[in-house]
Amino acid sequence: MLRYAITHRAEYSGNPNYRLESVVRETAGWGTAGIEFIQLREKDLAASDQIALTRRILDAVRGTGSRVLVNARVDVAVAAGADGVHLTGSTGELRPKQVREVFREAGLGIPFVSMSCHSVAEVGRAREEAADAVLFGPVFGKAVNGVEVLPGAGLEELRMACAAAAGMPVFALGGVTWQRADECVAAGAVGVAGIRLFRG
Repeated sequence: MLRYAITHRAEYSGNPNYRLESVVRETAGWGTAGIEFIQLREKDLAASDQIALTRRILDAVRGTGSRVLVNARVDVAVAAGADGVHLTGSTGELRPKQVREVFREAGLGIPFVSMSCHSVAEVGRAREEAADAVLFGPVFGKAVNGVEVLPGAGLEELRMACAAAAGMPVFALGGVTWQRADECVAAGAVGVAGIRLFRG
């Protein structure tokens, strides 16, 4: 089972000003634990701060095999030398092939490009656009302070999404616990993704 951890320092402590050093320590631990993908999702930071943080995380996980992706900001990923980018599907965002072209023009290697998908149709489009993987969810719903704000798609929808992916890796996201991770894999996911899931 592959693991895809997502940073979001406000979630760590309930405080968006949580020290960035703590994010670096957390991701270093993820690297040591062999977590395959780490997505930097600190959207409120200025680009220069995101670049600096990405570089520190890359240093922290060097040699562990963990790949560091930057949420949405292709410019930050290129400037920091990240391993790839996570695309959110927002209007105006670059597509996977365009991201690879930007990396190529910058003289970097081939980036890993993951995409957020919330429906089977979106998974099909991500496959057509040659994404390397998708994060599908929320599988089990999204709750804020114990109140469900987004209903879960369910395991059957996840199974259909994995079928639509036609071999493209699908990570289950949203309300996933370690107790339910095996159910997601049984439905066809290659692994699980999350923010709270990987907190120590």
